[in-house]
Amino acid sequence: QVQLVESGGGLVQAGGSLRLSCAFSGRTFKYYSMGWFRQAPGKEREFVAGITKSGDSDYYADSVKGRFTTSRDNAKNTVYLEMKSLKVEDTAVYYCAAVESRYSYFDYYKARYLRTYEFWGQGTQVTVSS
Repeated sequence: QVQLVESGGGLVQAGGSLRLSCAFSGRTFKYYSMGWFRQAPGKEREFVAGITKSGDSDYYADSVKGRFTTSRDNAKNTVYLEMKSLKVEDTAVYYCAAVESRYSYFDYYKARYLRTYEFWGQGTQVTVSS
């Protein structure tokens, strides 16, 4: 069973930066494509970013493109979300998610959908103050 544990959330002023981490365990990390989602109070969970199992391609929601970057270290079984120029509207609980992709493709269209993913972390709170 895959376990995902997010960390790195916190309180930051608008314009600031944070780096989230998601530690993966339980299976072979290099076979899993990863996604980041967020959920603000009263809103649905939404796609933020995704990255292929090898890390050769990454995908972003329009709302974060140019400000957020996702990356992975397959030697450390960890995926990251670097967030810069944070805005108040980025305030949410951030979740990482995983889908086994050893023999299947993972593109922007798959990355965007919650149902693509098999495993989810518990989330980490990011609060951006004005």
